[in-house]
Amino acid sequence: MPCDGGGSDASMTSFPRPVLRAIRRLLGALVVIVALFLALTPIGRYLVQAAWAEGQILADRRPISGIVTDPKADQRVQRKLQLVLTARDFAVDSVGLQAGESFTTYSRVAHDTLVLVLSGAYRDRLEPYTWWFPIVGRVPYKGFFDFGAAHKAARELEARGYDAYLRPSAAFSTLGWFNDPLLSTTLRGDSAYLANTVIHELTHNTFYAPGQAVFNESFANFVGSRGAAWFFRARGEPALAAECDAEWEDERAMGRFWDVLYASLDSAFQAHPESTAERLVARDSVFAHVQALFTDSVLPALHTVGPHARIQLHLSNAVLLANRIYRTRLDLFDAVYAREGRDLRRTVQQVITLAKSRPDDPYGAVEDWVGERVSQ
Repeated sequence: MPCDGGGSDASMTSFPRPVLRAIRRLLGALVVIVALFLALTPIGRYLVQAAWAEGQILADRRPISGIVTDPKADQRVQRKLQLVLTARDFAVDSVGLQAGESFTTYSRVAHDTLVLVLSGAYRDRLEPYTWWFPIVGRVPYKGFFDFGAAHKAARELEARGYDAYLRPSAAFSTLGWFNDPLLSTTLRGDSAYLANTVIHELTHNTFYAPGQAVFNESFANFVGSRGAAWFFRARGEPALAAECDAEWEDERAMGRFWDVLYASLDSAFQAHPESTAERLVARDSVFAHVQALFTDSVLPALHTVGPHARIQLHLSNAVLLANRIYRTRLDLFDAVYAREGRDLRRTVQQVITLAKSRPDDPYGAVEDWVGERVSQ
């Protein structure tokens, strides 16, 4: 029997031919199944389109380090890109986030808007329409690189009797699966926005609980906001730090506003358990009342909005639930932050540990810990 140079028995290191044939048939069948899934199912076709768009973004990447040292590059772009690199290093070294190679490259995209994000909801109850994706599970939103497809999907949702809410987004995260570049759509933001975005997205790289989109996004909102303020304070830029603090206070205020609307709608729907028509009438009454509350009380108290601003909310269940994705129980994260002596690194580690301990109810795990600390 032929042997390798080390004298090992070939029969101990290779499969018999019938087993190899079976393995090849199994792999061939899997390839066929995956190809049919991608070609014939809506989610499969969506994933192919998203992968194509992501591939184009990744193919256009340029190292940021090369751009910031290029004497021919636009100086304004260089300053912003240098800020991104510095914020990225701060997120890793000070906040304790995992970056991999994310935000070390830069890609230009053809549009002012990167993706359109679609949310849906039942009109007569506080329940989101959800989509299922591999790895991340069910999520209450869906991003589209194809804007025509996004508007079509929104129309189809409304035709089926759901609320639909479509809005633009300048950034997204692949949760560390790819080395996310900074995009030209994000670079249009100011310094506070850039630092917040980098830290927010790297929070997703560090921790993402499958099927818990509201917790994930609200937690990242907290880390991005508090992290950006800390970043600018550490750089000796108190004005920018104060801007980030003011924006975070407004986020918390809007979170409480959406909480009030959610509780009011929940009560109205429970008061009419049998009649869809009555629930919809009650919903319109709640929307009118809360619209006045926003205009008269909430808007004038916001720190980052001018005193004469006129903002008209276009309310629906989809708008409410979409806003709560990023602003649910923000005060709870701040409570952990206070208990950890306003140490953001320790706070992030604590929240992640608690969320992992109860994957089906991360908010409950954090709430119980805060309650226990309060009682001590």
